[in-house]
Amino acid sequence: MSTVRFDIVDTLGRITLTSPPYNFVGAQFNTDLATAVHEASGSDIRALLIQAEGPNFSVGGAADEWPGKSYSWFRTFIAEVTNTYRAIEALQIPVVAAVRGKTGGGGLELALSVDFIVVADNSVLWCAEVIMGQLPLAGGYQRLASRIGPSAARRMVMLGEPTPVTTIPAVADYIVPDDQLDDTALQLATRLSQGPTRSYAAAKSVLKAWSTGGIAAADKLMLDLTIGLFHTDDFQQGLKDPQKGLEALLGGLARSEQPAIGPDSPGITFRGR
Repeated sequence: MSTVRFDIVDTLGRITLTSPPYNFVGAQFNTDLATAVHEASGSDIRALLIQAEGPNFSVGGAADEWPGKSYSWFRTFIAEVTNTYRAIEALQIPVVAAVRGKTGGGGLELALSVDFIVVADNSVLWCAEVIMGQLPLAGGYQRLASRIGPSAARRMVMLGEPTPVTTIPAVADYIVPDDQLDDTALQLATRLSQGPTRSYAAAKSVLKAWSTGGIAAADKLMLDLTIGLFHTDDFQQGLKDPQKGLEALLGGLARSEQPAIGPDSPGITFRGR
């Protein structure tokens, strides 16, 4: 029985974790998730939503699978999980995660591998690895630090205390009531799936360059990554009717205090690649 499902609706792909209530990160889970990521990357989707069935996004590693396993097995398992998470990061399309309930360990690291995190306001995040004398093994510590700062990340990783998301709001892009989580994440992912795909890919690449080499590294890649967008339908359409683009921009600014998540948000609706 698969623990992960992939499906497509229009231009939006959805990966759903299907082993509630805990959605443990085990060997079968990673195999299924890797398959789903490959299916997503080989499809024509323009955005990806990662969500979960049940009350919890994922509480982390399936530790009950580990007793009796060798060091080499464990090392390979962690490497495979890490590779799957990095494959999600490598996707050139925007990726959104809808996170609720208790989310910890490898489940939290999965969420930290996406571009936009939408979290239910009653969620609790947990780096439980220290209880077993470990650290987050799939890149979670450094990615957590990049979102909430080294001090808050250090407390979570070294103290191993369950942390309400409302006390570390910087970890999420949106924090919403639980009953609004699914709709909010879906609306955001749908909006992104209707946007300028190549522009999003360039934006992800610039941010990766900045995260590894700072402003100087990002500056070196800026022209190579962005000037090619001149040939896209989106940019060329804007050149043909700059007044329309300006009116859309000004209209968006005039309504800037309105929620801007859904596919009907103010501003230009991009559809070209």
